[in-house]
Amino acid sequence: MLKLSSALAMAAMLCTGSAAMAKQGVIASLNWPGSAWRFTATQGPDVPDPVMDGDPVPGVIKLCLSKDGGHHCSPALPDLLKISADKDDIYNEPHSLFDSRIVYPREGSPLLLVGVASTRAVNNDARIGFAALTYDKAKDGFTLAYRANTGHNNNQEIRYIESGPLRGAIIWAEPTSNAPFGFWITVSKPGPTGTYVQALRYRSATRYGDGNPLAVIDSEMPNLMGRLGLWHAGQKLPTPAKCANPHLKAQALWC
Repeated sequence: MLKLSSALAMAAMLCTGSAAMAKQGVIASLNWPGSAWRFTATQGPDVPDPVMDGDPVPGVIKLCLSKDGGHHCSPALPDLLKISADKDDIYNEPHSLFDSRIVYPREGSPLLLVGVASTRAVNNDARIGFAALTYDKAKDGFTLAYRANTGHNNNQEIRYIESGPLRGAIIWAEPTSNAPFGFWITVSKPGPTGTYVQALRYRSATRYGDGNPLAVIDSEMPNLMGRLGLWHAGQKLPTPAKCANPHLKAQALWC
């Protein structure tokens, strides 16, 4: 694979932004329909790059899901990048926001999607954090329905599917750690309680560095849909955006 998904590419771009590009103050604000709850993302002033000398990097972002104007933030929205209690882990703090929206799965309640990225490392990698939260009107509160962390240097991706037969699913492509180097593809769907549950996990036909210009999840779409009974050989191939002539090669979709 040669390129990142649009969401992760945006995260990578934001992580490498200069001080001139950085925004400050409230950078996102979403009201949950029919309630007093509001999600806000507030970015602080630019800070010295904690990894490399040079231009400052965009400031730390504070995420808050609140119904009292931000005085109290719901614990349902966790620290999306935090994977350890190490206070010196600079990648625990978000410096870019690449997703903040309300979506409507095919089944179940609407979801609040939030995606952030840390500052970049020396190799230009960054930690990516992604979450989906669902609202319980009876309890007037939110529940964490899905959460995952990854990086972006090796074509990883966490993608919410907005339309089609997989609408509402979240697909995670994560590199394998041994040869032949490919990706673990995990498909999760909303369960009976609204929390996402794993519906499929398999090792990809797509190989790392194979030259395919498609994102991993796009190249694997025939495989994962076939395993879920949503596509069969002989049917029209799934068509990624901006791909006029998709075709199969070594069991992966190419464009």
